[in-house]
Amino acid sequence: MTMQRRIIKSLVVGLLTLVLLWLAFSMLAAGQPMWAVGVLALGGSALYVYASARTLAGRYLFPGVAGMLLFVAFPLLYTMQIGFTNYSSTHLLTEARSRAYLLEQGRFDEAKTYDYTLHSEGEAFRLLLQQREQRFISQPLTLKVSIDKPVALQPLAADAPSPSAALPLRELLRQRDALMALKLTLPDGTLLHYAGVREFAPFHPQWQAGSDGSLSERAAGNVYRPNRDTGFFEDGAGNRLQPGFQVGVGFSNYTRMLLDADFRGPFVSIFIWTVMLAGLTVLFTTLIGMTLAVLLNWEALRFRTLYRTLLFLPYAIPGFISILVFKGLFNQNFGEINAILDAVFGIRPDWFADPLLARTMILIVNTWLGYPYIMVLCTGLIKSIPADLYEASAIAGAKPLTNFFRITAPLIVRPLTPLLISAFAFNFNNFVLIALLTDGRPDYLNTKLPAGTTDILVSYTYRIAFTDAGANFGLAAAISTLIFFMVALMSLLNLKLTKSKD
Repeated sequence: MTMQRRIIKSLVVGLLTLVLLWLAFSMLAAGQPMWAVGVLALGGSALYVYASARTLAGRYLFPGVAGMLLFVAFPLLYTMQIGFTNYSSTHLLTEARSRAYLLEQGRFDEAKTYDYTLHSEGEAFRLLLQQREQRFISQPLTLKVSIDKPVALQPLAADAPSPSAALPLRELLRQRDALMALKLTLPDGTLLHYAGVREFAPFHPQWQAGSDGSLSERAAGNVYRPNRDTGFFEDGAGNRLQPGFQVGVGFSNYTRMLLDADFRGPFVSIFIWTVMLAGLTVLFTTLIGMTLAVLLNWEALRFRTLYRTLLFLPYAIPGFISILVFKGLFNQNFGEINAILDAVFGIRPDWFADPLLARTMILIVNTWLGYPYIMVLCTGLIKSIPADLYEASAIAGAKPLTNFFRITAPLIVRPLTPLLISAFAFNFNNFVLIALLTDGRPDYLNTKLPAGTTDILVSYTYRIAFTDAGANFGLAAAISTLIFFMVALMSLLNLKLTKSKD
């Protein structure tokens, strides 16, 4: 039985090894060597850990380590790598793929277009081409198999019968992929390409590749050479071909944040606002949450449980729902907040158009969403304070404020500090709040890249990468890397404070 198990295990491992090698070689053949190496390393490690008797303990650790490498380390390193490139909507391809795309560009000779019909002959097909009185026919073709060489056509007399009835349009469309890959040769050597659902025609490429990697325009003779500083094929006059290609730009995306005056201004303002939003939110939520926790801890207060439940509701409701509700409440023309302000003070603030009011609105909403969390934390911490301290304080005649500043605050501030740092880090990247409430608006004027006065770093990065800034993935990746290191520093501070508490 043991021998049978070993044989079965060896067969399974061998089969999985073959599958792994096939995947790696497929990726290598597709021009993705890094992916091939990654798949081979990860798969090989898994096979070794789970097939070897000496790595029993590693079988429990491997899923977590592999998941961390695959879903944390790899995206981080990939993002950092993009930050050193010009990757954007105009530089999506590699140089080789950009050259290949341009070499595929050209035009069909409409004056020499041939209509075609497809005729079945058993499991094979024949192509019949016709142009006025000229008719040409192919040998039987098996379209299920890719045909790499051009197919030679033979003349067919005008009065000769067709081999069989022509297939209808529906059948032609089923064979479209195979027909598009075909190249046909006329008796005079003319090469025909697929030009449409019913046509083949000669194809005249627009560009010709040079031995030095350049591209020559066949019609005008202009030569475009790859400029690996800008990521474009350029001629001597500076004219560029689209699409561009990816190149390394070093630290230019990072230096742009500091040295480009047109970019530095909005970026610094957004950075300061991001820190202010996170810091003020933590401050206000702590003040309100701690105050409510102390008040609700007063035993003489009636209906404390009801008050605590009602005050916790903002945290129980999903944040995106509350944000959208507040967006309606702050509406200038129809919102309830402006209706009350108009009735009492005769004013209707434009919350979404004025930068200061928009930021104030964001702080109000974020404080409303965050104070229940602090209130619950402080309530639990206050419950852990020994009652003897308050009894001794009462005997000494201390007032409530004295109890708070001499007993309550000092005893809860240390365990609360790491949680406040976590809240700061969360609000530092609070993308949902900005995206749903203001979408970063109102915008700064006369900027190279669209930037909003209520944008924080993460929403600004999103706009640069995916919306109205030309999909500048390289710059967005550089900003994302900066955000990562800032949050990492906060996490290290959090761990240090937690350790010091222990």
